[in-house]
Amino acid sequence: MKLYEKNAPTCECEEIHSDIINKKREEMPDENTLYDLSDFFKILGDSTRVSILFAIDGEPMCVCDIANLLGMTKSAVSHQLKILRQSDLVTYRKSGKNVYYSLADDHVRDIIEKALEHIKE
Repeated sequence: MKLYEKNAPTCECEEIHSDIINKKREEMPDENTLYDLSDFFKILGDSTRVSILFAIDGEPMCVCDIANLLGMTKSAVSHQLKILRQSDLVTYRKSGKNVYYSLADDHVRDIIEKALEHIKE
């Protein structure tokens, strides 16, 4: 994580830029959308869930395999997968007694890849 300046510059003007404010006000999503977006990032704010998303990216995996890979219990993995399913971030398919989990769509992969790219800058 980057260290930030202790004495970051501050704005000392009192001028209001109405044209910018009005333009941005029109572009801003409504409160419900912003709330949903915030919840989305809260889901991704847990390192266990992010680890699971990385694990199943490109290769569907069952709970037993995910648990083994991440050094977790099946119960803990199942709990996190439930949250990820409810958030439409993962999907699953049944094959006999096994359930295989994968990313819900390419959007999830894109978000993770972009975030990782940003972190590595």
